[in-house]
Amino acid sequence: MFKEMNDLFQWAWLIPFLPFLSFLLIALVTKRSKRLSSTISILAILTSFGLSIAIGLGVIQSGSQIVENPVLTTVNWLSIGGLHIDFGTLIDPMSAMMLFVVTLVASMVQIYSIGYMHGDPGFSRYYAFQSLFAASMLGMVLATNLLQLFIFWELVGLCSYLLIGFWFFKVSAREAAKKAFITTRVGDFGLLLGILFLYNTFGTLDFYGPGSLSVQMATSFHDFALIGGVSYLTIMAILVFIGPVGKSGQFPLHVWLPDAMEGPTPVSALIHAATMVVAGVYLVARMFFLFDNASPFALQLVAGMGAFTAIFAATIAIAQDDIKRILAYSTLSQLGYMMFALGVGSLTASMFHLMTHAFFKALMFLGAGSVIHALHHKQNIWDMGGLWKKMPITGTTFFIGVLAIAGIPPFAGFFSKDEILLAAYHGHPIIFAVGLFTAFLTAFYMSRLFFVAFMGEEKPENHPHESPWVMTLPLIILAFFSVVGGWVALPEHNFGYFVHYGEFHHESINWMIATISIIAGVLGIGLAYITYVTRAIKAENVVARFPGVYKLLKNKYYIDEIYLWFIHKVMDGIVAKVLYWFDLYIVDGIVNGLAALTRGSGRALRRTTTGQMQTYALVFFVAIVVIYLVFALGEGQLSALNPAAMLGGVK
Repeated sequence: MFKEMNDLFQWAWLIPFLPFLSFLLIALVTKRSKRLSSTISILAILTSFGLSIAIGLGVIQSGSQIVENPVLTTVNWLSIGGLHIDFGTLIDPMSAMMLFVVTLVASMVQIYSIGYMHGDPGFSRYYAFQSLFAASMLGMVLATNLLQLFIFWELVGLCSYLLIGFWFFKVSAREAAKKAFITTRVGDFGLLLGILFLYNTFGTLDFYGPGSLSVQMATSFHDFALIGGVSYLTIMAILVFIGPVGKSGQFPLHVWLPDAMEGPTPVSALIHAATMVVAGVYLVARMFFLFDNASPFALQLVAGMGAFTAIFAATIAIAQDDIKRILAYSTLSQLGYMMFALGVGSLTASMFHLMTHAFFKALMFLGAGSVIHALHHKQNIWDMGGLWKKMPITGTTFFIGVLAIAGIPPFAGFFSKDEILLAAYHGHPIIFAVGLFTAFLTAFYMSRLFFVAFMGEEKPENHPHESPWVMTLPLIILAFFSVVGGWVALPEHNFGYFVHYGEFHHESINWMIATISIIAGVLGIGLAYITYVTRAIKAENVVARFPGVYKLLKNKYYIDEIYLWFIHKVMDGIVAKVLYWFDLYIVDGIVNGLAALTRGSGRALRRTTTGQMQTYALVFFVAIVVIYLVFALGEGQLSALNPAAMLGGVK
């Protein structure tokens, strides 16, 4: 059976190749035909989705064999001297899950986009970028080594730049695209340094196999020297982690993610649910052996950064009014959840939440797009109201997404969030408390969004209507997965196919933790209901009572303003002036001084090279006379001409 599955796994390369082929076809052949371009793109990603399902079923049937022996299919890509690099595909339970999630969400987004992007002049270009985006993420998931992963990692960043700035005629879209690209480059520089240090130390970048990084770290991590009391391996882990900090929007490199809302809403769904932002979480999970073998500080840093980002973004979300930005900060918070799950040592919980989050976050972003489409691009939730009656499919599916992210059973988010809180509960009480309070805030601000937009007072100037079937069908499918996606955690479904160091790893539901989590979610929903539906508590009164806090949250803790101040006043101000004067007087001074010396010596020497024969003859004659005097008069007689000798040696 395993051999038969092995034959199937050899074809995994087709999963990223088909979307990439569709990108080439659209860009080079069919871009003039909108319908043909979208058809090619959708057929390619649906075929990849079918292959992903087949591989996922094969992984399940393979059982513990593939857990202990991931299937590697490689070809040599580069051999120069001692440098030998293979490219290929890696199939294990984690990559199989990611293939399913990415292809499912990408398929739903592309089908949905037929309606949302209808009539856009860049329709074919949009589908070309969508195909390249999916291909890049799928290539990253299947990577067998860090170099291959880094190449696709950078392609994912490029695609996000192209799609965030898709409407490049808008200044805000162009600026948001540049902000995303530059901010993530900061993180990528750290990741690149980490990759170089890892290769310099181990001589390989392979994840698995004989002599791979995981094998060497498991056997020789205790041999690493300390630098300033810190393990060299820990430094490499921190450098690698800087990449995911940028890509997955962890504080302080989170500032690009809310601005990414300037792209088309389906793009936001893809970025926030299955591609760009989860790439960082996936990298930390794939390199978990590095963080686990480093000093405890490495995992503590991941846990602390994740927990802070989770509560930081959640507090901002409660004061936002733009429907897409609320969802964006929700994504930041949930990414923090995934990161601190990794930091407390639960690879299973993090990957589980990545999967369920992809379902309900893609659902809510596409639901938000349905609303924006119906209201002619209005995005402020206070301009909405009464939408559930006019848009029943969008409203119902969106509500399912809210219940899922709030952690209400039996929806998907309940199971994955419970897994994370349970992992934090064992030995990490502060992080557990942060996670629990974040769960309460999440339920509150997501319910606030729903109650105001879908159950609030209907605005007479709006004339909403339900979206076409190409937009509502993906909502229904994603709503289905948002309901049942967490049921794989039930004991009878053996969720152990999410692995932790080659062993099945899943804890059954702890009903004490689950009950506390449910109560937190219900309290959040209840507080939003009495604030924005029954208005027993008036939000404007709370704002009036705490205006400073509201202003702080509304302006996102002024992080963007702090960065702008630092850039303008420090980098472009003090630092720029210091560097200017250093360049002017030190660098230019040395260069100009050497130039002046060369110029002066040249000016003096040029007098000896006049090109006139009589001058050269005169110089030659004078030289002969001097030489003759030296030899004819002798040293003794010449010394008589010395003034000291003339004075009789008197000193």
